[in-house]
Amino acid sequence: MKIVCLDLEGVLVPEIWINVSQKTGIKELSLTTRDISDYDILMKKRIGILKEHGLNLGDIQKVIAAMEPLEGSLEFLESLWHRTQVIILSDTFEEFAKPLMRKLSWPTLFCNHLVCDGKGNIVDYKLRQQDGKKMAVQALQSIGMSVFAAGDSYNDLTMIQKADKGALFCAPNSIRIDNPDLAAVDTYQDLLDVVDSFLF
Repeated sequence: MKIVCLDLEGVLVPEIWINVSQKTGIKELSLTTRDISDYDILMKKRIGILKEHGLNLGDIQKVIAAMEPLEGSLEFLESLWHRTQVIILSDTFEEFAKPLMRKLSWPTLFCNHLVCDGKGNIVDYKLRQQDGKKMAVQALQSIGMSVFAAGDSYNDLTMIQKADKGALFCAPNSIRIDNPDLAAVDTYQDLLDVVDSFLF
């Protein structure tokens, strides 16, 4: 059996932290895994900035509630569902993802969890597991699945490289240049064509 694994932010929905940065005017929150490859360093930086500016989980959830999926992403997912099963592998958090999953017709999502204090301040985060995207692909392969994976950031590379086939989607030039062996596409139709070459 064949299955498709996709990153979430930058592939199906806009980058959550960039939207928070734009709404709050806090430029440092615009950094993502496209900019900083070490996820732990990035998250600790974000948590420190939130504390410094007095922003809590509720403030971020208000921004997320107003976000919409990327144009064409739901239609792309529906096209995939007519072909095979799909799992979203993301480094986002379940506390962020729910309204976006509703707008994407509830795809299966594997992600992480935030730790908040009694006042809703984000004080830490818990990974589902280290290098969770790659480990999910490996686990699927261990039960006889052939996996296609696509993403746009540094934290997607191990997932894509571990998969039986994969592609970068709308990735920045720095990642493309560093990984010339990976297919790189910029439209949902082109990504669907690459998936079809894997499935059929």
